[in-house]
Amino acid sequence: MSMKPPFTDLQISKAASGFYEGHSVEIALLSKSIMLALVIWALVWPANANGVLGSLNWRLLEDFNAFYVVIVGFFAFFLFVVAALPQTGKRLMGRPGEAPEFSNFSWFSMMFGAGLGVGLMVFATAEPLGLWGSNPVVIAGEVVGNTEASLQSGYRYTFLHYGFHAWAIYVVTGLSLAYYAYTRDMPLTIRSALTPLFGKYVNGFLGHVVDVLGVVATILGVSVTIGFGVSQFIDGVYAITGMDWMMDMTGEAPRPGTVGLIAGLLVIMGLSIISAVSGVGRGVKYLSNLNLVLSIILLLTFVIFGSFLFAMTTYATAFVDYILHFVSLSFGAYVPQSPEVFAAALPEAAKPLAGDLMAGATNAWGSFDGFKSGLEGAAAELPDETLAAVYEAGNAGRQFGWQAGWTTFYWAWWIAFSPFVGLFLARISRGRSVREFIIGCVLAPALVCFAWMTILGGSAIDLELTGGAEGAIIGASNTAKLFVTLGEMISGGLLTGLTIMCVVLIMTFLVTSADSGILVMNTIMSGGEQETGIKHRIVWGVILTLVIGTLLIAGKTTDGADPMEALKSAMIIGALPFTMVMGLMCIALAKALYRDGRREAFRLAAQTAE
Repeated sequence: MSMKPPFTDLQISKAASGFYEGHSVEIALLSKSIMLALVIWALVWPANANGVLGSLNWRLLEDFNAFYVVIVGFFAFFLFVVAALPQTGKRLMGRPGEAPEFSNFSWFSMMFGAGLGVGLMVFATAEPLGLWGSNPVVIAGEVVGNTEASLQSGYRYTFLHYGFHAWAIYVVTGLSLAYYAYTRDMPLTIRSALTPLFGKYVNGFLGHVVDVLGVVATILGVSVTIGFGVSQFIDGVYAITGMDWMMDMTGEAPRPGTVGLIAGLLVIMGLSIISAVSGVGRGVKYLSNLNLVLSIILLLTFVIFGSFLFAMTTYATAFVDYILHFVSLSFGAYVPQSPEVFAAALPEAAKPLAGDLMAGATNAWGSFDGFKSGLEGAAAELPDETLAAVYEAGNAGRQFGWQAGWTTFYWAWWIAFSPFVGLFLARISRGRSVREFIIGCVLAPALVCFAWMTILGGSAIDLELTGGAEGAIIGASNTAKLFVTLGEMISGGLLTGLTIMCVVLIMTFLVTSADSGILVMNTIMSGGEQETGIKHRIVWGVILTLVIGTLLIAGKTTDGADPMEALKSAMIIGALPFTMVMGLMCIALAKALYRDGRREAFRLAAQTAE
């Protein structure tokens, strides 16, 4: 008795000559058409694009918030089971006895730089500070934000957003692609991961759609990352040079203006295209190694001059708290609170005023005092105990708003980023076992991210707790918080030198992310080929620049608006279809691992019988 062999006859039609020689014309034209339509829309009708993207984004969050939260929790537990099972964890992604292509140091540095490098530079201080002041425990009224009491819950959600769940998203995609590419010699492209479910049908239109969804998600995920990074890059250049023309000076604190963002974008993307042309073996590898070295120097600066003991104590307690709440964080999803449910939970005296009370009571970004001060007329005359009960009745609505605005935004961001990071992780992980891949790409980088969040963010929080910063760090924009924190810790020539180093580090992280994204997009276009033509890398670099630039301009159509809003909305919208593809990837991989295990058992039984 024998088992049917797996389907491996993946055929992706490619042009035999011309501009698209060696590339899939269907994937290329579909992807470029979608992106160019977005660019033209944002360029010609920026206000309309910003408004429509924003409203559609919020509608999707209302309908799919719980779906995002639950499926990401499933990803994390799925990988845990795959790594823990002996028969699946020990499988080698390559030929028997094949050694890894890259050293552990280069492997980790490329993984770290491509996965969360830019995010850590921006959010290592901004994330802990933001969640210290606002998190589900704070908005439920159990503790007061920006106090010692809110520190534990703030880091619980900081670790959630940058921990095992975040990296599990990347690894679901990366493991699926690497397994089929290196054990079945299939193309390193998105559709390969669905062959156990759909077989020969991925050779046609279905396969094209899957690959296009991967390209669109990649472009939008990379765009948001570069958008945040360029904003911080301009903040750093301003801190060094003081050039006001790059900044918007109309708010309470200076923040990068549209002109500065576009100028920074052109510099970064020009360098990225040059690096992408050099290829992963040279440009990305060397820049990634430089990134890791400079990151260690920055981390040591905070160890020496920051609040290291406070940070390490916070790390230990926050990690234990994170693990204890892991299951509830994974699957605790909220849905929008309806007016009927809100009204039913109100005290009798407040029920006639439900329509006037709901908006303030369910506002996740306000506070009880802000809720009271915003009331007018009869609602403002209600006694404090009644208003407290009204505010409590809106807790479910506040929890949904917070989760959709923070956690679900991150899950969509990481999912949109996952075709890029996952394919890139697969590209650099040939010769490693499934268990080594999961541990190396989930546990190790997550623990490093926790260290960044506690050492950099903890130092900033300690400066605010002890009164040394006097609110300067909290009041700064998210992308400027790192530089303001450095300014509170050190001064003089050392501060200038470290600021310059941070700007260089941000720039190299950005270049690494962008050129890796360009390489990955071309890998998908070429049906999994790891070496692609220079002209196509340049074209996709230009398209990526146009997408980011036009959406930044569209996001700034309203005075005082965040230029990142249109980018973030487009990213969340683009991530949803690929989230469903990732769910199918898990089912397909489970089937492939089970069937391959049975095939191996049959083969060994046949050899024994002989």
